[in-house]
Amino acid sequence: MTASTASHLPRELPQLDWITDPKRVARLSQDFAWFSPVLKRALEGKQGDIAVRPRTEQEVVEVVAVCARAGLPITVRGSGTGNYGQSTPLHGGVLLDMSAYDGFGWVAGDVGRAQAGIRLADFDQHARGYGRELRWVPSTYRSATLGGLFGGGFGGAGSINYGPLAAPGNVLGARVISVEPEPQLVELRGPEAMALHHVYGTNGIVLELEVALAPAVEWSECIVVFDEFDQALGFAHAFGQAPGLVKKELCFLGAPVPDHLAALAEFLPRGCHAVLTLVAPHAEDGMRQMAGARGGRVTYRKSAEEVREAPKTLLEFTWNHTTLHAMKVDRSLTYIQSGFDPARCVQQAQALEAELAGEVMMHLEFLRTKEGVFNCSGLQLIRYTSDERLNEIMQIHRDHGVQINNPHTYIVEEGKQNHQLDPAVLRAKQRFDPQGLLNPGKLRSWPDMAVA
Repeated sequence: MTASTASHLPRELPQLDWITDPKRVARLSQDFAWFSPVLKRALEGKQGDIAVRPRTEQEVVEVVAVCARAGLPITVRGSGTGNYGQSTPLHGGVLLDMSAYDGFGWVAGDVGRAQAGIRLADFDQHARGYGRELRWVPSTYRSATLGGLFGGGFGGAGSINYGPLAAPGNVLGARVISVEPEPQLVELRGPEAMALHHVYGTNGIVLELEVALAPAVEWSECIVVFDEFDQALGFAHAFGQAPGLVKKELCFLGAPVPDHLAALAEFLPRGCHAVLTLVAPHAEDGMRQMAGARGGRVTYRKSAEEVREAPKTLLEFTWNHTTLHAMKVDRSLTYIQSGFDPARCVQQAQALEAELAGEVMMHLEFLRTKEGVFNCSGLQLIRYTSDERLNEIMQIHRDHGVQINNPHTYIVEEGKQNHQLDPAVLRAKQRFDPQGLLNPGKLRSWPDMAVA
């Protein structure tokens, strides 16, 4: 029924950019959920009936109104760089592609605003014209959108200084549209806006975001390699905590993860442990001294000017891009996402390496939690054998006191929210999506759209 109803939409709103070709709609119904063999099976064949690419706020209003009147599901997407099937409709309907709604708004001091579809690289470039930069940049920054990062992302480079998006003060405001026959346009500030963060576009459509910015820095890129796991990990932990050594990114890759980064092979001796970092030029000497004291050696270094002229940045080998590069070499791999205990993260990583080496490959991203505590987040690579063993590996991490943010489910509560949904999320759902049309099936706590 949704397909039949959706087919009439281009005639009702002919001025909009509709996409009806089944192959293009199928492609727009996907993201990087194939990182997970579990999600790849679960989402097989799921797609929208039609897609639309609005260019103005008025066009968004028109699409939302007609869908609300017809009872058609809406799945909002940016560039599809998510990993959990956020962009995959479970019940057909309309794919609302926000990638053409990409206007830059303004920068005023340490605050910037832009439309949800703007690519993060473009927003960052605009901000640099004012001597500012985004506080956090995921490895997908070239294609990922601002709204997509807010709706399904976490943070990225810069989170070592400012925490993830969820840290108070990072996201200041959001312009949101409700899904109703007569849509309401509302400005949310602070905590109210954060009720729409990382819930896959299930409880409101974000049109614009206002975010805090950081002073722009001409970051240098460096790779430091080590022969021993403990030396590399100890350096990463100590360098990350050093308050006078300014850095934006700090990624630890235990062997054999570096062996999977083919494009960097000349800088990564076979079997090495590596630390990838973006560091302020004035802090580079201190970083080198700290690394050398632990047996590390810098094998790669580029200035900010060299980075701007390079086809890829070092950032595009960190965070979830590490998983992508590794899976290009070995498609049998998958991954997990984990949060360590700040008081004993080094000891936890060492214990897990001793217990699971050969099956689990350690990848840690150092950051500050949303409360400001220095810690690390894991994106460990897994040699996948079965769903049962994958669940056992996640339980082993829990037994060591490591929190798992399960990337092998498309249900919000079972992933990032750890089975407990903030009541503010459901209040926003009732306010901005009373008919339950937004990305239905992804919120188990919404009774009308619960997944069997």
